[in-house]
Amino acid sequence: VDEAYAESQKTGKPILANFTGSDWCGWCKKLTKSVFVHKEFKDWADKNVVLLELDFPRRKQLPARFKQQNQNLQQAFKVRGYPTVWLFDLSKESKNSEYSIEAHGKTGYTKTASEFTANMDRMLSQRDSGE
Repeated sequence: VDEAYAESQKTGKPILANFTGSDWCGWCKKLTKSVFVHKEFKDWADKNVVLLELDFPRRKQLPARFKQQNQNLQQAFKVRGYPTVWLFDLSKESKNSEYSIEAHGKTGYTKTASEFTANMDRMLSQRDSGE
């Protein structure tokens, strides 16, 4: 998250966070195959967002700090199912170094990269217009 925040601050792009269960969630794997691996999505993402994957694996162990970080964000966004993809901006309080979240919207499984990026473009336009 700290790296995504730094990149977001540097570029002015929002963060696109994919909450996933990479080694057990069938719909997560399907989303990766139908959207995230395609050039259309990668090109769109390079231009528009900072990517962040928040994984909740069952078979492999994450380092404790990532596990805690992911759980904190899961609670903050009230993620109850996977995949869930949130578009948001972060700001940081200088006093206590805690993040403040400005959420722009979420989605789940999407069949195609075109459909996914169209949904995200709607959220981005609302963000940019201040809605």
